[in-house]
Amino acid sequence: MGFWELFFKTLPGYGDAVINTIEITLVGLLIGLLIGLFFAFLKVSNIKILEIIADIYIYVIRGTPLIVQIFILYFGLVEFVDLGRLLSGGIALGVHNGAYIAEIFRGSIQSIDKGQSEAARSLGMNRSLSMRRIVLPQALRRAIPPLGNQFIIALKDSSLVAFIGFQDLFNKAQRIQSSTGMAMESYIIVGMYYLALVLILTFIVNRVERALSKSERGVEV
Repeated sequence: MGFWELFFKTLPGYGDAVINTIEITLVGLLIGLLIGLFFAFLKVSNIKILEIIADIYIYVIRGTPLIVQIFILYFGLVEFVDLGRLLSGGIALGVHNGAYIAEIFRGSIQSIDKGQSEAARSLGMNRSLSMRRIVLPQALRRAIPPLGNQFIIALKDSSLVAFIGFQDLFNKAQRIQSSTGMAMESYIIVGMYYLALVLILTFIVNRVERALSKSERGVEV
């Protein structure tokens, strides 16, 4: 069996694997965004103990391999409640991505001119209100480019959930390789699927960036 014969023969079977990969990536990103925003607020809170808590979380997560985190969270959660591979893997990916997203949000928030917050408070807004209405909307727009890069990394990192038995793209490639003995061909094919998904995600992120740039220019005018 040749490469293209294997490609077209396995094409229908990759449909569910693509959907599963997208699903677990979205679950991980949603959880990661919530965790990241929470710890970003801790980082900019100016309350020492909260900053230390955020620093410990970020240091531990960024200092340990994702595959270790997936195994710890998956097998640790199974001891108490069986959430299934999708949710367990999604939580692990979310916890991992949250550390990087927290730093992205932190940098974006701190990049906003402090004079805007001071002006908002002079108009009677408290710190929380000025953050919500003035600082955060601008910070979120500035965070889009680095967030887009992190989303792409998260998509590729999702392949590691195959090692807990989740039937994503990489798991599908492993099963095809096992049944056909065509290792190189199987992994080249799955690499093509990941590349296609990354290209689609990159296109979406670029469109969002351009739309936000146009809206900002419109406001300036």
